[in-house]
Amino acid sequence: MDLKFNNSRKYISITVPSKTQAMSPHIKSIDDIIVLGINLSKFNKLTQFFICVAGVFVFYLIYGYLQELIFSVEGFKSYGWYLTLVQFAFYSIFGLIELQLIQDKRRRIPGKTYMIIAFLTVGTMGLSNTSLGYLNYPTQVIFKCCKLIPVMLGGVFIQGKRYNVADVSAALCMSLGLIWFTLADSTIAPNFNLTGVMLISLALCADAVIGNVQEKAMKLHNASNSEMVLYSYSIGFVYILLGLTCTSGLGPAVTFCSKNPFRTYGYAFLFSLTGYFGISFVLALIKNFGALLAVTVTTGRKAMTIVLSFIFFAKPFTFQYVWSGLLVVLGIFLNVYSKNMDKIRLPSLCDLISRSVEARKSRTLAQTV
Repeated sequence: MDLKFNNSRKYISITVPSKTQAMSPHIKSIDDIIVLGINLSKFNKLTQFFICVAGVFVFYLIYGYLQELIFSVEGFKSYGWYLTLVQFAFYSIFGLIELQLIQDKRRRIPGKTYMIIAFLTVGTMGLSNTSLGYLNYPTQVIFKCCKLIPVMLGGVFIQGKRYNVADVSAALCMSLGLIWFTLADSTIAPNFNLTGVMLISLALCADAVIGNVQEKAMKLHNASNSEMVLYSYSIGFVYILLGLTCTSGLGPAVTFCSKNPFRTYGYAFLFSLTGYFGISFVLALIKNFGALLAVTVTTGRKAMTIVLSFIFFAKPFTFQYVWSGLLVVLGIFLNVYSKNMDKIRLPSLCDLISRSVEARKSRTLAQTV
């Protein structure tokens, strides 16, 4: 706002700048949805949602395939933490590159909050990767698919949220469906290990908390996805590096990977690249549609990941997969319905009965005529 004083005529001229001039970069970006340097704000809300869902499915399906492929390398199963270290290093580099593509590069979320998020991220990804050294892939998914309910509990206790019956039903349907889906394979070739069960259980607890913490921090401080990725993963990289150095686990892992760099570092680069693209879309979902819907999408993605696992890594097939898959689809529908109750009106039981009676009357009348 400019104030101009003129002594001869004694008036004050007030010039009001345009809306875009008055806004700081921080305020201008409140409604912006930027994923991988691309602004999705020009699309409507439904289109934004489907773009994010498509990104999650495409990149995380490739991510899941590469994850199982890496751990199929002979002798690699004991280096899950080193894979996580390399993955965090790539994520930090990718986040730094993406941050250069946006105008506002200021860090908005406090450092203490990032230290907590980084710790939870290390727990989620590090423990999950390491558990594959003790468990088979379907067994790991059995535990990971159960995080819908902990996320809802985290939303209640961390953010004070309240969920309706449809949300709870969606979480139960999807969790039970995926457990049933993967249980068939785990019973055919069970490979349970107490250490692996403890690792994936701890990863599940961290995963249940991190979505709510990220959502609360990003909405409170209006932080960008690239900022969240850069600081949380770079701090997490330091955590893992210190841990591996203190436990003398860094040297053997480097020696092993240097013997076959293409199948280790090459796979790890592609694994990290697709994971980074996927996490960018997940963060966009969390920021704009909430942690529960984001986890619902990623849980549905796990079903597709298992389907690809059967296609590319030969496994027997039973119709239990079909019925459990339908249960997952029901959970997705219930979650979408809960978010659009005002737009989608399902017929009540009385409506169905009255329609059935009217249909019978019309058929009887037609037969009489």
